[in-house]
Amino acid sequence: MAKQGKTNNGRRAVLVGGKRTPFLKGFGDFTKVDTIALGVAAVRGLLDQYPVKDEEIDGVLWSGVVLPSGSVNTGREILLDLGLPPTIEATTLTRACTSSLKAIALAAATIERGDADVIIAGGGDSVSNAEVKMPASLIHKVAPVLMNGKSKPLDYLKLATKLDPRRDFLPERPAVKERTTGELMGESAEKMGTRNRISRQAQDAFACQSHHRAAAAVASGRFVDEIVPVDVRKGKRVFADGLIRGDTSVEKLAKLRPVFAKGGTLTAGNSSPLTDGAAACLLMSEEKARSLGFEPLAAFRSWSFDAVDPADQMLQGPALSMPRAAARAGMELADFDLIDIHEAFAAQVLSVLKMLGSDSFARVHLGRDKAFGEIAPEIVNVHGGSIAIGHPFAATGARMVTTMARELKLTGKGTALLGICGAGGVSAAAILEAL
Repeated sequence: MAKQGKTNNGRRAVLVGGKRTPFLKGFGDFTKVDTIALGVAAVRGLLDQYPVKDEEIDGVLWSGVVLPSGSVNTGREILLDLGLPPTIEATTLTRACTSSLKAIALAAATIERGDADVIIAGGGDSVSNAEVKMPASLIHKVAPVLMNGKSKPLDYLKLATKLDPRRDFLPERPAVKERTTGELMGESAEKMGTRNRISRQAQDAFACQSHHRAAAAVASGRFVDEIVPVDVRKGKRVFADGLIRGDTSVEKLAKLRPVFAKGGTLTAGNSSPLTDGAAACLLMSEEKARSLGFEPLAAFRSWSFDAVDPADQMLQGPALSMPRAAARAGMELADFDLIDIHEAFAAQVLSVLKMLGSDSFARVHLGRDKAFGEIAPEIVNVHGGSIAIGHPFAATGARMVTTMARELKLTGKGTALLGICGAGGVSAAAILEAL
């Protein structure tokens, strides 16, 4: 991508706007609103605020992490449920917590290549509707009989004698666990915090700051225009995020017990919660946006998608992706007005910030003599982050893009650098520039 955010053909992709559902704690008011319904709500709200004729929409790039097995192309289901023309193409991708930022980047690249003018991109997840898997042993025993059209009653009787109630009928407990290492993400973050000497006190202070900043954003009305209300049942509509705690304190957070390791530092208070929600962005070529009468919020200067060994420091990726995205744009830390980092865990964010300020990390991992730089706390996550707002895995990137783009527009600032870590050791970063 060119340094100034334009391709050789002169096209530039711009963000016209973004909308999201409220982010709610899993198994709360969104329990019976599945991931497709959440996506429908977010995209409907997007098109209501930024009306585009059906024939102008070239495609949908959606993303998810907890995908329903019966309809994994959730983007396609969303546009069909909305009654959009069935001729509109839709693709669904998954890349852990970086998923919707990847969808947005692909949408921008597609537009800048000249293959499309208008794309809806985003993502969402419903942990409340995550499918509970039965043991493989049950499937292996039952499937040959059940799938055989010639099976007789005697075959079913024989099957019943082979089933073990304890081994075959207890569902597997869903967990955010690495297939290659067997570690829960929180266990990986716990090790990361220890290795980088991130204290419990520092983590609780950062989490408290996230809640206070998010609460201040709510009080100022910052999130009102990006949230679309959702009807959850007859007579009840949800208008706002449900996880932000403006009254929390370091003292309250200090009372919580470690959840991933005995004597550890990660608690429910300094970790992002399981969350339901969806977020959608409307991207266009700059020429198309202006011809339709839209005033774009921001453009994409550059991005970087990377990966590290999940057996090492699995969530350190933003410390690589953020400087690389900056280098591709010909920028340094001093050029950024805002920094927004996904808060999977306070230990992870603080570790990444420490790495970004380390000369030795820069030499070993980035091939540069000097660190990217120590980032001033006042420009990092100015409206809080995932610890306070919540983290519906595939929705977080689109939320960050929407919030930061709007912040640039509202404050007159010029640039924002975004960074996200993800399961499997993947990471992402993107640079937004105001228009």
